[in-house]
Amino acid sequence: MSREVGIECASLDCGLAGRSFPQFAGQHVLVDFDRSVLTESELRAREGASAIKRRGDGGAVGVLRRLSSPGTSAAGAHARDLVARLLRSGDVSQVLVVGGGTRGGGTRPLYETPGIEVIAFDIYASSETQFVADAHQIPLADESVQAVWVQAVLEHVLDPAQVVSEIRRVLPSGGLVYAETPFLQHVHEGPWDFTRFTESGHRWLFRSFERLDSGVVAGPATVWVWATEQLTRGLTRSFAAGKLARLAFSWVHLLDRAIPRGHAVDGASCVFFYGTRAAATLAPFDAVRHYIGAQRPDSLLPPSSA
Repeated sequence: MSREVGIECASLDCGLAGRSFPQFAGQHVLVDFDRSVLTESELRAREGASAIKRRGDGGAVGVLRRLSSPGTSAAGAHARDLVARLLRSGDVSQVLVVGGGTRGGGTRPLYETPGIEVIAFDIYASSETQFVADAHQIPLADESVQAVWVQAVLEHVLDPAQVVSEIRRVLPSGGLVYAETPFLQHVHEGPWDFTRFTESGHRWLFRSFERLDSGVVAGPATVWVWATEQLTRGLTRSFAAGKLARLAFSWVHLLDRAIPRGHAVDGASCVFFYGTRAAATLAPFDAVRHYIGAQRPDSLLPPSSA
C-alpha cells in the first residue's frame, strides 16, 4: 500500500479528513471507510482487486457464457440514444459509469464514440476504472457529469435510494441516466447482493427523474432459464452443473420475443429506466398510474407523462 500526498477528503464529516486517501493497483481509493461496506484492510489484502473472481470474455469460456446469457437490445439502443443526445451539445461530454469494473453489454457506443469521455469506478480496481469508490458517496462535484450509466449495480448496494440521490447530485438539470436492475433473478455475487425491483418500483426509485423510457430488459423466459440453473445447482450442490443446465436451455431465452410487454413486465428478469434529471418529483399516485403490466384495472387512470 502507498498513500498519495495531496488528495484528501474535504468534508469534515469524512472519516479520512486530514489524511490522504490510500492507493491500490495504481488507483486512488476515494472511500470514507467509516460509512462504507468496504474496509481498508480488506482492500489492502486484495491489493485493490475484486473479491469476486471475474472472468474475461475471451476464449471458449467467453463463448459459452455468451451462449448461455445472450445479450438484449435495451442497453445498446439506449446507449446509442444517450450518445446522440450528448453529441448535440458540440462539446466533450462526460459519462460516469457506476460499477464500471467491467464493461456492460451494449455499452460500446459509450467507449468508442469521439466526444464522449467515460469516467468509471467500482468497489475494486480494474483496467476499466479510474478510481475506486463507494456509490453511496460518489467522489465527484455537484453537476459535474452529463450522464450516468448504472447497469446491473443497484442490486449490489445497501441503499439504492441513496445511490440514486448521489447520481442525481452529480448530474445537471436535464442530465441523463440509464439504469438496469434485476427483478426476478437468483442471488449472484453472494454477500454483495441485496435488492430487487419491479418495473414500477424501479420507476419510483428514479422518481426525481423525468421518464424517457422504461421497461423490460429480459422477460419470463429468461427467468425460467435462471430458475432452471438454480434448481439444478441446488439439487446437485454443483455450480458447474447449474451452468451446464443454463447452457442446455439457453434457447429458451428466445421465447421472450413472443411475450407481450405487459406480461413481460409482470414476470421480468431485469428492468430498465432511462430518463433525465427533473426539478419535480413523481407523485405517489403517479407511481401507481405508471404501472404498465398486464394486471392493470380498468378503473385506473391512464399513466401520466412522467
